[in-house]
Amino acid sequence: MKVAPVSGLLYGAHVRANGIRQHYLRFGGAGPAIVIVPGISTTAAQWGFIAERLCVGHDVYVLDVRGRGLSESGPHLNYSLDACASDLVSLAEALEIGAYTLLGHSMGARIGIRAARWRPSSIRQLILVDPPVSGPGRRAYPSPIGPLLKLLHSASLGEADAALRSPSAPRWPEKHIRARAEWMHTCDERALVESHKGFHHDDIHNDLANLNVRTSLLVAGKGDVIRPEDEREIQRLLPSIVIRRLESAGHQMHIDDTEGFLSIVNDVLA
Repeated sequence: MKVAPVSGLLYGAHVRANGIRQHYLRFGGAGPAIVIVPGISTTAAQWGFIAERLCVGHDVYVLDVRGRGLSESGPHLNYSLDACASDLVSLAEALEIGAYTLLGHSMGARIGIRAARWRPSSIRQLILVDPPVSGPGRRAYPSPIGPLLKLLHSASLGEADAALRSPSAPRWPEKHIRARAEWMHTCDERALVESHKGFHHDDIHNDLANLNVRTSLLVAGKGDVIRPEDEREIQRLLPSIVIRRLESAGHQMHIDDTEGFLSIVNDVLA
């Protein structure tokens, strides 16, 4: 597998789109465009190591979702799924990206699903990485909001590093512990709370049934976000979807098994 050069990162920048300041990182700069949308409490910087690998032959943009990283946040903002999907659509238009592949992880995958239903002509394909399948009348998302808010509080005090090394924390490589400790404090608490509520209120299954975009679903074999019965339902709703499982990884599959994750993504891109 090709490995991107260290110089894969071109720059970080801000753009005003959908009425707010949106921050993104750009890698590679040549070839078909990929837009990466991170999960509920993750920033563009934390996906840089994946973008470095994907930018060989691709023009990769990694978005800070509103209320995270260096994008605009605050009590004046709406943190709904619709608002975040509108941000994505507006960002791509403002940067004149053209048709692009959307790679979304967890919450970012749900944002991609909603955006693809609205603007199918703008999205070449969807790569959905373990999106929450909770929703109205469905089982709850398996990760409660409490521990996430506790980590955010620790981060605001400069204590996230210790919290991420506790016996109950995931056993991540050192670079990922440091990255999460560095960036966690940038998350707006209300953004996390409202997004987590949205996992239970927003009906992405209805969106899936009405998609007209080439779509792939990556499922974490060791996670509990998407179960076999969920896969079967999604396949019924969108018969054209390609479903791939990474049996070795949990929900943070790009960290748990980076090589396995990239192998699947590159297969899908090809």
